[in-house]
Amino acid sequence: MSSTPVRGGARTPGAPGPSDASPRPDGVVPAPGEDGADGRRAGRPVATRVAVLLAAALVCVVAGIAFTGAVAPRLVADPGAAVRWGLPVATTVSELAGAVALGALFLAVCVLPRRVPAAVGAARVPAPGTPHADGRAYPRSLLVAAWAAGAWTLASLAHLVVTYANVAGRAVGSAQFGQELGVFVTEIELGRTLLLVTTAAAVVTVLSLVVATPTGAAWTAVVVLVALYQQAQLGHAAGASGHDLATSSMVVHLVGAAIWVGALAALAVLVRWVGTDLSASVARYSVVAGWCLVAVAGSGLVNGLLRTAGWSDLTTSYGVLLLVKVALLGALGLLGLAHRRAVIPRLAGGASGTSSTAGGLFWRLVLVELAVMGAVSGVAVALGATAPPVPEEPPADPSPAYRLTGHPLPPEPTTLRWLTEWRWDLLLAGAALAGLVVYWRWVLRLRRRGDSWPWLRTASWTVGLLLFAWTTSGAPALYGHVLFSAHMIQHMVLAMVVPIFIALSAPVTLALRALPVRSTRLRDDASRGPREWILVLVHSRVGSFLAHPLVAAVNFAGSMVLFYYTGLFEWSLRSPVGHLAMVVHFSAAGYLFVNSLVGVDPGPTRLAYPQRLLTLFATMAFHAFFGVALVSGETLLVADWFGLMGRPWGPSALADQQVGGAITWGIGEIPTLALAIGVGYAWARDDERTARRRDRRVDREGDVELDEYNAMLSGLAARDGGRPAGPAPQTGPAGPPADASSD
Repeated sequence: MSSTPVRGGARTPGAPGPSDASPRPDGVVPAPGEDGADGRRAGRPVATRVAVLLAAALVCVVAGIAFTGAVAPRLVADPGAAVRWGLPVATTVSELAGAVALGALFLAVCVLPRRVPAAVGAARVPAPGTPHADGRAYPRSLLVAAWAAGAWTLASLAHLVVTYANVAGRAVGSAQFGQELGVFVTEIELGRTLLLVTTAAAVVTVLSLVVATPTGAAWTAVVVLVALYQQAQLGHAAGASGHDLATSSMVVHLVGAAIWVGALAALAVLVRWVGTDLSASVARYSVVAGWCLVAVAGSGLVNGLLRTAGWSDLTTSYGVLLLVKVALLGALGLLGLAHRRAVIPRLAGGASGTSSTAGGLFWRLVLVELAVMGAVSGVAVALGATAPPVPEEPPADPSPAYRLTGHPLPPEPTTLRWLTEWRWDLLLAGAALAGLVVYWRWVLRLRRRGDSWPWLRTASWTVGLLLFAWTTSGAPALYGHVLFSAHMIQHMVLAMVVPIFIALSAPVTLALRALPVRSTRLRDDASRGPREWILVLVHSRVGSFLAHPLVAAVNFAGSMVLFYYTGLFEWSLRSPVGHLAMVVHFSAAGYLFVNSLVGVDPGPTRLAYPQRLLTLFATMAFHAFFGVALVSGETLLVADWFGLMGRPWGPSALADQQVGGAITWGIGEIPTLALAIGVGYAWARDDERTARRRDRRVDREGDVELDEYNAMLSGLAARDGGRPAGPAPQTGPAGPPADASSD
């Protein structure tokens, strides 16, 4: 890694070079064996840290599997010891490599300082004495991502091969193995998913070598997230009784762990080039690591509860491994607390001796932390290979609803059950909870520095996210998979009710006021924190286009027809990815539309108030026509889903669809009325503000417009008064008529 050329190749003028042995400007002296302290041993710490992570993971996965006996020889169709032991090893290497790839991309997206000339930096001028950004680690982070993604690709390919060998009970390389493997990756869902993950890893490898900006790194990270989302649907989550909850919790678990472990491992690899950026990078990573700890612990708790039935299950081999994982996770939390309390403040202190000591302590803690992270990863793989105490087999005689949805048919909906029945989606409910915490923290931050924020906006945000959580995890989500009418309630609340509360709470405006500017902490730092990313999204061409009032209206109304009269609706019912895409799209489309009408967040070029009302009424009329089409329609949408649900209660599927059309028509009128009142109120307030501004100008300067108008009338009256009665005077080619007194 140390001899790999970096794109661009040029050293930043004034930045410390690889051979600089003097203390860095922030007082951090390179640790022994690092770049600048002993060039001959510069690569050893990097290799040591990576080896510690991998070795700890492999040791723990082997020990865990040996303890549980998960790789014991089979009596029938045994694929051999190489396959039985190779599968967990390939899984471990694949998951760690993918985590490092995502972590390195995450560092490039929003952690590592990225140096640019001062003229290109942010608008705010940093205070005197603010250190310059080093920026050497940023391009190397993309190379680390490429190397890690390459290893991920190879490990995923090996994982695919040994997975098929294990499932089929065939040794690798046996007769017809290649032909059968081709059938596995093209016709079997497990094989297609593993092939998708391998392909995504290869795409990430190529993109990491091509992209050079935070935006490119962000899009590359999205590919990794898609692969992790697909991977979360394998293993125990695929067969758990609460499949949706197990899948969503596993998504949160995998993404949180990958960013947490991968970013720290990538930072350890980049130690030679971090330079003066160490303090800022560690502080930024620490904030994200805290959120990752909460996400991993919370989702792990949910997964553990789903796979154990009581305290007695903790005495099984699965339960013992689960307790070991909890203990290791607690140790990681304590190490992170030590970083935040003892190391990070000293790194930012600036004193040479203090920062040097803190730097050495930091890297020693990182070595221990990587070892514990590797151990947690190994135990997690061993858990995935061990049968949980709660059986994962479906019922012996599943109902039609269970065959379609993976859940038993819920009881007949009543008024009380609309409030008491829940089916939690940990991903969306967790997003709502995180949104509440972040918004409230921003409000408190403004108040601590003496700024105010309207409490009505805070209340609006709270109500909006509580409604969002109920709609995605409550009765609308539960019954929305078996009743079209319940699905339409979920759709209309997400697209028309929740966005009103979100837009009125002005989250973007609050974020821009509460979040710090990156370039005020480091000179010439062009990296993007949360505030910078919000500005990029708001002012990008795509963002400006989607936020335009007319585009937002067409997207809001037109996408509904496109969704329900194509295969997208069925995709959202059968696939967790499709359901998540539906929720995100219609929530975002509703917010953009409402924000263009009554919101205050930056972004759209807002129309005049009369045009806003016309846009609103035209869009809602389109909604009404869609509802009428459903009410009068005789063709059942997704008939092989709603028509085969086997409900012993409620109306027929077609009658329920017509009820859903009436809901679309009826519920849509209430938000429309609220938005019309909001536009009218904003129009009246705008007229009042305009009148007050004019009155203040008149008091200060006099009514210039009225004086000019009166002067014009006086001139016309004087001219008309001196003109003799009769036909109007002729106008010459030179312009106005000649004065009568000149004759």
